[in-house]
Amino acid sequence: MFNAFEFTLITFCAFIADFDIFFITFTEEDNHRMFISHSIFPSILLFTIGIIFNSYFIIICGIAYLSHVLLDTLDWGTNMFFFGKKIIGFKFLISKEENDNLKNYLEKFKVARSFFDFKYYESKLIIALELLIFVIMVVFILSFALEFILTVVLYFIGFFIHMFTHYRLKTIEKT
Repeated sequence: MFNAFEFTLITFCAFIADFDIFFITFTEEDNHRMFISHSIFPSILLFTIGIIFNSYFIIICGIAYLSHVLLDTLDWGTNMFFFGKKIIGFKFLISKEENDNLKNYLEKFKVARSFFDFKYYESKLIIALELLIFVIMVVFILSFALEFILTVVLYFIGFFIHMFTHYRLKTIEKT
């Protein structure tokens, strides 16, 4: 089916969209989800390349990438179509009042990103969803690709980065 390189690249495509966090200072209101990387266009590009070259592997990379963008619509929303500069999504973690007065809420924190980080990790829904996705990932790997079980390490690297950032923000906000 897939070799180790392809399987790892598919896994990587599921979370590469969040690498734009390193360029957050170039976005409006410090929101990395305003970049084109959090729109459907990278997925469309991958689908198109996969169809042109008749490559299921590249098409699945596009599906993995799109799954990330769609999951991001649940918590805060994402700039799905990029050019409209409009956040689209369910926005389960932010109320309409918070969204309408976001600047006021962000000013209450030493680091504006803390508002989003704390709401994310205080949500039982998000924690349950994260656990469910992890379990599904492991079940799929055990069921269909046991030889690639070590790719789970990629998940833990991403998890470590998230937790490191979370605890660093907690420390900053406490001082």
